[in-house]
Amino acid sequence: MRKVVSDALSGGGHNVIGEASNGREAITRYLELQPELMTLDIRMPEMDGLTALREIIAMDPCARIVMCSALGQERKVLEAIRAGAKDFVIKPFKTERVLDAVGKAMA
Repeated sequence: MRKVVSDALSGGGHNVIGEASNGREAITRYLELQPELMTLDIRMPEMDGLTALREIIAMDPCARIVMCSALGQERKVLEAIRAGAKDFVIKPFKTERVLDAVGKAMA
């Protein structure tokens, strides 16, 4: 799934500067790279995306994060938006929707 999001972003003219395989690594990468925008999956090993989102927002309230989720995770998506996520995309990812979410988050 990371490849699909990465390809969509690259194809839309964005520079992908890093990836993480779990929530804990996502926090570390955020601190190291200070990206303009980050995508997080709600379900990730070691630490889920909601927990990672909350930790990143606690450290950087201006962080721009777009959540990725599967159908049926509407409650978690709403929780993510309340916790500070700027937008979300639902799997399976469509390039146009990924780029729309990124555009909203960057505005």
